[in-house]
Amino acid sequence: MSRLRVAAVVPALNEAGTIGRLVADLLPQPVDWVIVVDNGSDDGTAAAAAAAGAHVVMEPRRGYGYACAAGSRDALARAAAVIVYIDGDHSSDPAELPRLLGPLEAGDADLVLGSRTLGHIAPGAMRAHQRWGNRLAAAITRRRHGLDVTDLGPYRAIRAEWLARLPMTEMTFGWPTQMTVEAARAGARIVEVPVTWSKRRAGASKVSGTVRGSVLAGYHILAVILRGPPATR
Repeated sequence: MSRLRVAAVVPALNEAGTIGRLVADLLPQPVDWVIVVDNGSDDGTAAAAAAAGAHVVMEPRRGYGYACAAGSRDALARAAAVIVYIDGDHSSDPAELPRLLGPLEAGDADLVLGSRTLGHIAPGAMRAHQRWGNRLAAAITRRRHGLDVTDLGPYRAIRAEWLARLPMTEMTFGWPTQMTVEAARAGARIVEVPVTWSKRRAGASKVSGTVRGSVLAGYHILAVILRGPPATR
């Protein structure tokens, strides 16, 4: 059986200190393209990504969802069968990418979520309020949408044909959560696999780095979960 053609989409904003190493660690994995989306960086992120061997897409409109959407369009244009999303800060481990692809390659899932709760969170990688907020969001998602999920993290893989049919409109940090909720509404098979979450290797977090960032991210995530009708599972 031939391997699925995989595009890894990396949204990045001012990640020059980590992006080169991340791209280098992604390239040996079972991926056909590493697509780094520069979301308006002013620190040389795009140049560092290109030098490491990534295809760089520029998306000047600030917003995590805008970056993910731009990378997704590029991946779809390349006829990727699967799109993997991994953040540019190297908090997720590229070596664990085969875990996410496994259920897709076996034909057992349409969307695979990397669960930090089921895996390992390194000391200091998530603050207490982040852990609490993530548990709350996952609990509301289970109750409202009937999804057996433990985490709503960014490390994930989806069949491109499924992503193409989802009405993705959330251009903030709520973009991954909207993907999960809309996939559930559409009847996608969603599974979790354990992944590791480490401290970022350089730079400052756009979410946990400030109280404002954490509050806004939490607001957008909860708004996405509660918006619209519940999924019928």
